[in-house]
Amino acid sequence: MIFKPNDTFTKTFKVSETVYEGFINVFHDKNPLHTDEAFARSKGFRQKVMHGNILNGFLSYFIGECLPLKEVVIHSQEIQYKLPVYINDELLFESTITDVHESVSVVEFSFRFLNNESKIVSKGKFQIGLLL
Repeated sequence: MIFKPNDTFTKTFKVSETVYEGFINVFHDKNPLHTDEAFARSKGFRQKVMHGNILNGFLSYFIGECLPLKEVVIHSQEIQYKLPVYINDELLFESTITDVHESVSVVEFSFRFLNNESKIVSKGKFQIGLLL
């Protein structure tokens, strides 16, 4: 099996203006927390908070494009948001294989996103099936 428990992967992502605008253009989520600077500040944030599902997009990219095997399908994913993410934040994505079930070609991972201050902004787990 190409995957082994405790294998670790990393990738850096940037929440650029292009990513932010692209998310809004595709999904039309214009909640004021994400689009209105004054509103976000009135709720205690330092600026507009990026959509949490942008991180899901980064996770999808990692699974589909960064793993050493392309023949995969996502079975499940769980994500928890711990801290806000802001425009132009660079996020370090770290993922570790927690379990491999060779008999059914399933691999389980844990992951986390860390901000520029090395604080966890999001964490979770996902499971993929190998299409062998």
